[in-house]
Amino acid sequence: MTTTNTGQGLAAVDADAQLLEMRPRQTQVQKIVAFSRTKPLGAISAVIILLTILAAVVSYAVPGVLPHDPLDVRAHEEKYLPPQPGAWLGSDHLGRDELSRLIAGSQISIYVGLLSVGIGVTLGALIGILSAYIGGVVDLAIQRIVDAMMAFPPIILALGLVAVLGGSANNVIMALLVILLPGTIRVIRSQVLSIKELDYTLAATAIGAGSIRIMLRHILPNVIASYIVLGTITLGFAIIIEASLSFLGVGVPPDIPTWGGMLTRGTEEIRIAWWLAVFPGIAISVVVFAINFLGDALRDTLDPRLRGR
Repeated sequence: MTTTNTGQGLAAVDADAQLLEMRPRQTQVQKIVAFSRTKPLGAISAVIILLTILAAVVSYAVPGVLPHDPLDVRAHEEKYLPPQPGAWLGSDHLGRDELSRLIAGSQISIYVGLLSVGIGVTLGALIGILSAYIGGVVDLAIQRIVDAMMAFPPIILALGLVAVLGGSANNVIMALLVILLPGTIRVIRSQVLSIKELDYTLAATAIGAGSIRIMLRHILPNVIASYIVLGTITLGFAIIIEASLSFLGVGVPPDIPTWGGMLTRGTEEIRIAWWLAVFPGIAISVVVFAINFLGDALRDTLDPRLRGR
């Protein structure tokens, strides 16, 4: 009787495996369409982010694509123009076109955000994997350093670092790296601690697989979803920090158009020209909200525990 039941069980497993193989695999286009249907807010957010990145890249790579030179001063004849045809978002106290400056300002936000998040989250994920897998004294030392870094409020730590390093886009990126590392290390480490105790990881260790192979083949693929979600969420945070530093006057130099710098000037003159504060604020809010909504949608899609909710 036991042999018969075992044979039936193996036959059922083989049948399920054949059904899985016969099931047509979705193409990338079909996956995108399915994502758009199940997560329409995430899809709209992705379009907003892609358009922002495209505007930043095109305005930087193609000279003359902007409606006006964002640094062109026309203070005598066109200062404080309200939104109107030819100056769709108005002009500032020096007659500079607000729309052109807003598009040019996206270059700094995208550059600082993508570079700081790309390096910070990647480095934090690698350190988190190593810390959890090696354990012992190494893990203890890394976590105490992480605790010390997380003890400082992010904006205060960024202000101190930029004040020491000097105001520039690259120095803002350096400050953001220090801010983004601790949280990423903590999240990835917590996942790796559970993954390294699962059966397939223990089986790989039992058959003699090396540590590097286990980390690359068994642990890393299982934290990719968290890595992607962390990247999207921290991208919005990085843009907010960059805008905050520029708003406080310690980030990117004031002669370079940035959303935070434009917002600073706009708040000083909001009674004279309301558009100088409103449009940069809207740009920051829309992009950051879009990044957060996309991060939530990707988390729900990529995390197996949240699928179907």
